[in-house]
Amino acid sequence: MSEENLLLLSCCAPCSCGVIQKLAGQKRRFTVLFYNPNIDCSQEYEKRLRENQRVCERFGVPFVTLPYEPQAWRAATAGLEREPERGKRCSACFEMRLRRAARYAKENGFNAFSSVLGVSRHKDLEQVNEAAAHAEAESGVPYDRTNWRKGGNEILRHELIKEMALYNQRYCGCAFSRAQGEKNEKDA
Repeated sequence: MSEENLLLLSCCAPCSCGVIQKLAGQKRRFTVLFYNPNIDCSQEYEKRLRENQRVCERFGVPFVTLPYEPQAWRAATAGLEREPERGKRCSACFEMRLRRAARYAKENGFNAFSSVLGVSRHKDLEQVNEAAAHAEAESGVPYDRTNWRKGGNEILRHELIKEMALYNQRYCGCAFSRAQGEKNEKDA
């Protein structure tokens, strides 16, 4: 059997930093992929990209990016604008991003892929895993369903956010989640 070569799809540095440190500490062979066409503006996208790069540099992990394609994301989620967080829009978003990650994994010799899309308590891990199952079936590349919230990762993640003074946004990236987050903060 060939050596593991994992592709890890990252949505942002705060969600991925603990996983990256843990995998690097285990001397696992992996690369972090940044593909986030859901991010609503280029300034936010660039800020999250730089923070992901910074975490990967700190732990000596390879980092790759795919093009920023907000128009493709809007097309993939068209008609789902009124969906709530964790609704059909999130499923379409996860599926788009995971399919692209799986395709990249297959094209570049990775023998598994995973993601941190379900790390946040604001996201539904089962919803992410369901979207990943579609990407896995389509690509033939196995999806690692590790629950990255467990095993002390949540505590480690918060420690690293503080230690590295990471930009820690309050929404997943899309305009709809940002509006919902702002509404929740106003109502609190």
